[in-house]
Amino acid sequence: MNYRPAKFSYLPEVVKNLLIINGLFFLATYVMSSSFDLSLVKHLGLHNWQSPDFRPHQLVTHLFMHGSIGHIFFNMFALWMFGNQLENVWGGKRFLTYFMITGLGAAALHLGVNQLHISIVEAKMTAEQISMVAKDGYKALSNGMNFTDPLMRELNTLYHTPTVGASGAVFGVLLAFGMLFPNTLIYIYFALPIKAKYFVMIYGAIELWSGIQNNPNDNVAHFAHLGGMIFGYFLIKYWRKNSQHFY
Repeated sequence: MNYRPAKFSYLPEVVKNLLIINGLFFLATYVMSSSFDLSLVKHLGLHNWQSPDFRPHQLVTHLFMHGSIGHIFFNMFALWMFGNQLENVWGGKRFLTYFMITGLGAAALHLGVNQLHISIVEAKMTAEQISMVAKDGYKALSNGMNFTDPLMRELNTLYHTPTVGASGAVFGVLLAFGMLFPNTLIYIYFALPIKAKYFVMIYGAIELWSGIQNNPNDNVAHFAHLGGMIFGYFLIKYWRKNSQHFY
């Protein structure tokens, strides 16, 4: 049987601790970089498996890393805005389980799509070019440089650019809110009302379209966002099917 808090909390424990952890990681990123010239993104951001910096723990740690103040602010605001209601309904244990599974699912889809993209690019290149990117590309990017050949430059970016942020899990939280509270009004820019179910559908469609467009100047992991929503959808469906007390 699921636990449901006796009263509504605007800052339940799991959401509160996730906000604190993300804030501490963000602060530590800047302190370690400015004071010790140590890049936490290099060690904790999610690298593709071809990168020499890839480590399995990054599948989890990248969820607590962010690239800018705007990035962490909007992620944490959405986590609080939608996550506090979910945790009040589900309880802390189920909410944390959901957050982590959708975050891992987001990473899995992102890496899978990234690998497919890599295969497409490699098919257009010679073995010598691929070997050169694998051998020298990481060092080039580390020094703020890249290849002049467009295919080699694209492959190098795919190989060695880390992914950071809780966005995948946050999109999973948004999806859950839309499924549990479909008719709740969300006010876009605090002025334009839209039902949660339509908001989620529109946002999901935008992410899918943006991901398919594959704009080279777009540094947003759109398929990670979709991964969080997809894994969240099936997890909620599974819980509903196997529980008599699912709110």
